[in-house]
Amino acid sequence: MEKERFHSFIKDSTGNESNICQIYAIKDGRDVYDDSWRDFKTEDAVNVNSVTKGVMALLAGIAIDRGFIESVDQKVMEFFPDYSVKRGEKTIYEVTIKHLLTMTAPYKCKSEPWKKVCTSDDWTLAILDFLGGRKGITGEFKYATLGIQILAGIIEHASGEKLIDFANKNLFLPLGIPEHFIHDDSSKEDQFDFFMNKKPRKNEWYSDPQGTVTAGWGLCSSARDLAKLGALVLNEGEYDGKKIISKEYLNDMTAPHLKLGERFGFMNYGYLWYKPFDDREVYAAIGDSGNIIYVNKEKNVSVGITGTFKPRIFDRVEFIETKVLPVIYY
Repeated sequence: MEKERFHSFIKDSTGNESNICQIYAIKDGRDVYDDSWRDFKTEDAVNVNSVTKGVMALLAGIAIDRGFIESVDQKVMEFFPDYSVKRGEKTIYEVTIKHLLTMTAPYKCKSEPWKKVCTSDDWTLAILDFLGGRKGITGEFKYATLGIQILAGIIEHASGEKLIDFANKNLFLPLGIPEHFIHDDSSKEDQFDFFMNKKPRKNEWYSDPQGTVTAGWGLCSSARDLAKLGALVLNEGEYDGKKIISKEYLNDMTAPHLKLGERFGFMNYGYLWYKPFDDREVYAAIGDSGNIIYVNKEKNVSVGITGTFKPRIFDRVEFIETKVLPVIYY
């Protein structure tokens, strides 16, 4: 499908593609595709939802490479020496960073405590109250958006700086991604608007009242910036001749640590990144509304797609491979 026809296909779509704002692709180190819809421009930002988790995995790797964190096996509670653990709680002391990254950390709640955490003054400490439990560490996959908030607190305590500054200095700016700033409002009404608003956003990142970014959601980026992050993974941690993150960590991050169930399309799971196919070098950071960083090492291409609010979409990998890649190679 030629680019003009593809643009019209997205523009006139009433299906899952109807919420797409931007698509950007980088192949062999060159920008090969750039298009936008719904009154968005290339440089506009979108709340990329859980793609934020994939970015957090990269930041964790950088923190390890810089020596702020010893390894993924370091215990979570080593970073919170002043935190008062509830009486009788023992499991929390055994939880590691790797448990957070692979979504195998245990929590004392059946469903995520959104109201409790998102109305608190410190979201990291609030979710720490739910970490652990009587069942111990079972290795069971439990998708926990709020749990990743603990990772933000870890990087801040380890590095001695706010995560927004750490991300700008060590990841965004070196990749030529615009400097990001804190959204600076966390009221109930604002949180609802942040999720539901379908207008272009600025290069911002949602945060709690302490100015700590939301680690599981809330990063606003363009498809171009997502494609750049994908290119970093594609190029084994180098960008424009600069080493940003180690190849060793990226290999660990994208390795299949878990096999997921039907809800997640039976994909493999690494460190907050998905490996959709058992036998192919294709990786993705995926968020609601079909936001995605797609990395295909076989074709040496990375693709970023942004989309505004729509119920959970997990078919973007198939969409990229059947619709977007043919346009790139047309």
